[in-house]
Amino acid sequence: MEQLVNTLNAYIWSPYLIYLCLGAGIFFSVLTRFAQVRHFKEMWRLLMSGKSSEQGISSFQALAVSLSGRVGTGNIAGVAAAIGFGGPGAVFWMWVVAFLGAATAYVESTNAQIYKEEELGVYRGGPAYYIEKAMGQKWYAWIFALATILACGVLLPVVQSNGIGDSLVNVFGQGGTVDSFMGELALTKVYAATFVVLLLGFIIFGGVKRIASFTQIVVPFMALAYIIIACSIIALNIDMLPGIFSLIISDAFTPMAGVGAAIGWGVKRGVYSNEAGQGTGPHAAAAAEVDHPAQQGLVQAFSVYIDTLFVCSATAFMILITQQYNVMPEGSTTFLVQNVAAETVINGPGFTQLAVDSVLQGVGKPFIAIALFFFAFTTVLAYYFIAENNVSYINRTIKMPALRFLLKVCIMCAVFYGTVAQPNAAWGMGDVGVGIMAWLNIVGIIIIFIMSKPALKALNDYERQQKEGVEKFTFDPKALGIKNADFWENRKP
Repeated sequence: MEQLVNTLNAYIWSPYLIYLCLGAGIFFSVLTRFAQVRHFKEMWRLLMSGKSSEQGISSFQALAVSLSGRVGTGNIAGVAAAIGFGGPGAVFWMWVVAFLGAATAYVESTNAQIYKEEELGVYRGGPAYYIEKAMGQKWYAWIFALATILACGVLLPVVQSNGIGDSLVNVFGQGGTVDSFMGELALTKVYAATFVVLLLGFIIFGGVKRIASFTQIVVPFMALAYIIIACSIIALNIDMLPGIFSLIISDAFTPMAGVGAAIGWGVKRGVYSNEAGQGTGPHAAAAAEVDHPAQQGLVQAFSVYIDTLFVCSATAFMILITQQYNVMPEGSTTFLVQNVAAETVINGPGFTQLAVDSVLQGVGKPFIAIALFFFAFTTVLAYYFIAENNVSYINRTIKMPALRFLLKVCIMCAVFYGTVAQPNAAWGMGDVGVGIMAWLNIVGIIIIFIMSKPALKALNDYERQQKEGVEKFTFDPKALGIKNADFWENRKP
């Protein structure tokens, strides 16, 4: 299985996908005149002023749902892996892909709002919907929907739950072992897997509103607590911060692990973490209740900043300041840098736990385990929400009521497997999921942009109304030459 996954990743995560992610970010940044910078103040205003409805969730709730997908294991274990395999310079390339990716996130999320639908009293939307309506290629939309159900229902939850299991083993040890058809398993992981699956089942059988309510409370709290701890560690070592910045910048262009390793791991883990262009964020964006599609696009662009520039940077600074990391290029057996025990798993939360523990002795490992539990668990909830949206898309054509139930069972099984699996196998599966979605979605939004520019038209219309000082924003797709935006056409007074 691991060999098959590695072979697939060699093709999916070729340099061409790296170029596609960075190129799309540059393309959309230039054509939107760097909206991710120009509208930073407006992002804050929108985030705090949104309201929910019977059909949709508020902008803040939509941000929380999408952040619960973005802020996950990638922010703790993913950053550690980027440094461990790509060197400190990989952090710089994570920043680059976040800054450029914010424009990509605006485009995909605005598209999702423009082409969303109302189904059984709930807003639905995402790449499958806007690919069908804006591009006019239903077959391509179906491929994306099926790929997303596979990725978010099976492959990606494995990575998130794996981080939970590994972090708990680092705290409590294996707790004994038990033989199974998957080999010898640590009892600590088995107990954790059972608890997480039961809690997951309770929430996902409660529906999208319960997911939004849960993430609205948990995501801001867990991110704030994590940032506070990180800032405390950085403050205690503030004299080292300029040197860390210098190390990151210098290693970005003369990387110890090689140019390809630094850029590749920075972009790969950057996309995995902030998900800009992957096509996951638009699902939450479509569920929001807003007066104008561009509003939610801007809110979702801001979520990329929160994820990478805040949370991922906090992790990177903790690891680098405390020097609790090793660097070994993927496939090599020689350490370029070795500061901690050789057996410390690079593809896991070990570096981050050691970093916190080196300053707050006895606190680091359990604190990171708790933070990782919330980060990973809410991400799995977001994945279910995304996969369910694509099941709904398929059910528009083929009525299969049992498909939703089957999805719930699959994601619960994936979470159990991921919790007890080995890290390399779990991360390999996750990379396959991220890669196939990114390829399909980024190609799709570029084609849509070239064909009709709906996101740019929405941005220009929103900016026009801003200048006019309107009290309530409106959106008339027909007046802008945007076709098949049925929800907004019917909503127009």
